[in-house]
Amino acid sequence: MSKRAKIILICIVILFIGALIWFGKKNSKSLVAFETELPFRTTIIKKTVATGKVIPLEEIEIKPQIAGIIDKVILLEGSKVKKGDLIAVVRVVPNEQSLISAKGRVDITKLRVNNTRVSYKRTKTLFEKGVVASAAFEGVELSYAQAKQDLKNAENDYLIIKRGSAGSSGAANTNIIAQMSGTILEILVKEGDQVIQSNNFNAGTTIASIADMSKMIFEGKVDESEVGKLVKGTDIEVSIGAIAGKKFLAKLNFIAPKGTEEGGAVQFKIKADVSLDDDFFIRAGYSANADIILVKKDSVLAIKEGLLRFDKETEAPYVEVETTAGVFEKRVLALGTSDGVNVEIIEGIVAEDKIKIWNKASKDEDEEDK
Repeated sequence: MSKRAKIILICIVILFIGALIWFGKKNSKSLVAFETELPFRTTIIKKTVATGKVIPLEEIEIKPQIAGIIDKVILLEGSKVKKGDLIAVVRVVPNEQSLISAKGRVDITKLRVNNTRVSYKRTKTLFEKGVVASAAFEGVELSYAQAKQDLKNAENDYLIIKRGSAGSSGAANTNIIAQMSGTILEILVKEGDQVIQSNNFNAGTTIASIADMSKMIFEGKVDESEVGKLVKGTDIEVSIGAIAGKKFLAKLNFIAPKGTEEGGAVQFKIKADVSLDDDFFIRAGYSANADIILVKKDSVLAIKEGLLRFDKETEAPYVEVETTAGVFEKRVLALGTSDGVNVEIIEGIVAEDKIKIWNKASKDEDEEDK
């Protein structure tokens, strides 16, 4: 055998031995051991969280009945009041031009009254003597009565401009009283502030706001993707940021028929009656969150969401079920409700199936499948 042939033979032998060693190592590689987990029965609750605040159910604003300056503030914020209690007093500061004009009308009307009085007395004397007909006397009498009424109206107008009202009702107009029983939430004026009454062109100055703190509601907003699942009368739990570790029960009673766009998403307002606890005082405007149950399913077959895989082509969810020791079979699933941790299984597996728990060692296997 030539030297060249020997070299070729030696190379072939070396390559053959190397191949045997490589295949031996490949075949001797230990099998990846996977743990398994069984499906289980559980209650799945899907919730949404609405952010908002707790506010009184009944709240009103107190406005003056006349323009003027706050002369005295009787009560402070947080005071308990009953309907009719005095809150503040307004001092009327009349407009000088209007006051002079009203005084002028009073003087002119007095002159007319005096003139008609003289005419009335003269005509009455003649009527009693039979010189004047009854129709003429009645006309003069009517003019005299109208003049007296005009004088009374002019005097009342003058008093209203000067002190805020006519007669004994002056205190009623300048006194700011509570229109309902409750708690004063805010006093928005101080002594010396100028205020105006409500009219067709102006809402008027708000002097105070009063609310019944024994009736509170949660007011929040829910995203459009979840509002369709809400049902009036649903029990919810309200967590108040200022009261840690306490949840207040509430009942959903209002879902807005129209949403508003905020930050590119449409939000719908909701309201719920809050059941108060005497051990806690809830202040108006506390920020709060409401946990609302959208779906609740009792005793359903479920698995942990971490066991799921999704087909790359069809995106169908599936798991791998152990058929014999170390051998797994792919099962496509039909899923139901999920709470973010567990997911309901409608079909695809049964309670006795052992489901592969995907671990880090399965990475090599996934790469081989690719």
